[in-house]
Amino acid sequence: MKMKKMLALIASLSMVVSFTACSSGSKGGNSESAPAPANQTTENTGDGTKTAEGEIAPEEGAELLIWESREERVFADELIKQFEAKYGVKVKIEEVAPTDQIGRLTQDGSAGLAADVLIVPHDHIGNAATSGLLLANDVFEEETKKNNTELSILGATFDGVLYGYPRAAETPALYYNKSLVKEAPKSFEDVIAFSKTFNDVKKKKYGIMWETGNMYFNYPFIASGGGYLFGDNGTNKDDIGVNNAGALESLKVYQSLKEILPINSGDINPDVKRGLFTAGDIAMDINGPWELAGYKAALGDKLGVAPVPTIAGKKAVTFSGIKIYVVNSFTKYPNAAKLFAHFASSKEAQLLLNEKVGSVPTNLEALETEQVKNDEFVSAFAAQIASSQPMPSIPEMSNAWAPLNAAFPEIWDSGKDPKEAMDKAATQIKDLNNGVSAE
Repeated sequence: MKMKKMLALIASLSMVVSFTACSSGSKGGNSESAPAPANQTTENTGDGTKTAEGEIAPEEGAELLIWESREERVFADELIKQFEAKYGVKVKIEEVAPTDQIGRLTQDGSAGLAADVLIVPHDHIGNAATSGLLLANDVFEEETKKNNTELSILGATFDGVLYGYPRAAETPALYYNKSLVKEAPKSFEDVIAFSKTFNDVKKKKYGIMWETGNMYFNYPFIASGGGYLFGDNGTNKDDIGVNNAGALESLKVYQSLKEILPINSGDINPDVKRGLFTAGDIAMDINGPWELAGYKAALGDKLGVAPVPTIAGKKAVTFSGIKIYVVNSFTKYPNAAKLFAHFASSKEAQLLLNEKVGSVPTNLEALETEQVKNDEFVSAFAAQIASSQPMPSIPEMSNAWAPLNAAFPEIWDSGKDPKEAMDKAATQIKDLNNGVSAE
């Protein structure tokens, strides 16, 4: 498939129906007289006064705090320099993992301790919007919708309201070291065969590694055989398919892989895995585009990216998502915050993010640039996106992580029967969805 067509699939097949640092005490300009959260879209939005250039003007004396991941800090540092030079608004960064940001906002927002602008995976929107933690993307709504893929807009929308400013599409794929693996494996049977010749457990050398206790990276071992998280394209909280016959078939493959990766799930984390892969001690890593820049710098021409290998003869179905900017409803400076979110999600910013960390843009014009179309790594991620499922964005999505992140280690570390572990997880998710207290 030509690259242009492949990139088009980012929109259609990364469809979204609708990912921790401790607080340093930074107040981000929102510590005094923090306003009440705005459930509706008409309050606490700033006066919207526009400059002669057609942009809203930041509030006088505005200062912003943003939360950004450590892996993508190199992008944010450059972006902030540009923003401060253009608008004269001081911006501070605090490193917080995107998956932790809505939790931090929930805890610290009303106290004025949260960031003014957050970067979150789209599946967190439903919960945050329902709780009144976000301001709508109203001032730049038309421009945002016009400039980005239709389905990235859907991912930034909840209950008919556009809250987000799309910045990148992402899904896990297979990184491999070409000096160790001559050709990317097509199947997990191939992975097992290679690992048996490559592994040296005493020297901590392994053919492949991924976060075996993390539901996000393990989703292919649910979905590839026909399992799913929530039914009706991620919208039905009462239809849970993590323990259906198709999921259990794929989970047999997952459990069998402990033979070639005899490490407990708790001993595998991003830092450990990153160090081993860049040192050549693991040949393959299942990971997302946020690691691309670092891996390219470490391995150079030896780095390859390919779709995740097939599972029991079926294409690996990963989670796909849209990473978006959102504005804290408690911000003291809504105009400046919205202006930053818009600036940071522009074509130019998305191309900078692609250059710095290897992200897949959602901006339509950015997708058509030679920088993106000629990138072999973006092409590989696009190929995986083509066989992915969007993470659900309903509020109940937050109820799925803890039960499943407990079930996978039980299967991997303790050899628990997959059906028993997933039956338990499904029950826990249903109980959480229905407000039933755990016994």
